[in-house]
Amino acid sequence: MNFPLITDPFFYAVTIPAVLLLGVSKSGFGAGFGSLAVPLMALAVTVPQAAAILMPVLLLMDLLGMAAFRKDFDIKLLKFLVPFGMLGIVIGALLFRMLNAHTVAAMVGGFTLLFLAQRLLFPPRPGSAPPPTWLGAVLTTTSGFTSFVAHAGGPPINAYVIPLKLSPLKFTATMAFFFFVVNLSKWIPYGMLGLLDMRNMATSLVLLPLAPIGVWVGVRMARRISQVLFYRFIYVGMFLTGVKLLWDGLM
Repeated sequence: MNFPLITDPFFYAVTIPAVLLLGVSKSGFGAGFGSLAVPLMALAVTVPQAAAILMPVLLLMDLLGMAAFRKDFDIKLLKFLVPFGMLGIVIGALLFRMLNAHTVAAMVGGFTLLFLAQRLLFPPRPGSAPPPTWLGAVLTTTSGFTSFVAHAGGPPINAYVIPLKLSPLKFTATMAFFFFVVNLSKWIPYGMLGLLDMRNMATSLVLLPLAPIGVWVGVRMARRISQVLFYRFIYVGMFLTGVKLLWDGLM
């Protein structure tokens, strides 16, 4: 009897960098890069399989991120974000079988690039008002939806939270707790969809040791970087994510 594990060397060649990027993103440093994980892995496996393999890895990363930033999150903002994230998860679960992963990737990538263009061409003025709550509700629901489909929830919610001008630590901590709830809520629907099989879970266990490495690197950088440079890295990560997702969706 063969051990149910992916053994293709090319799979690990693209997946190991993807998991490390995801860990760094989970720490808050370079947020946005994490959305590249599934597109990178999709070079070797299908998008649903890549998403399933990452589930245990995400759980460990979320726990490590919350432990590192447990005193810094914005509880008021979380109370607003979490219900809409859950709504997005429900929509994603209901539509999963009907969705074309490439279409979703193109939509997320295009939206990400539009947001960046708006921020760079029309930067907010000092003292400008935060985004309206209705926009936050739409973007957070979209984040839950794209997170369920392809673990690409970062760009939509970043588009709402970045203009709130949180400190790097508060931004990082709030996102860590938000995505812990979002990712935890995926387990039951992923199981019902048959994605959490032995082959995927065994492969995930092999990748688990990479999780703390990526998070540790990101946490150390996030605590030592200025706010201006922090958000510049976020913009770079979102740009690369947007281009990659749009390319995958259109090609």
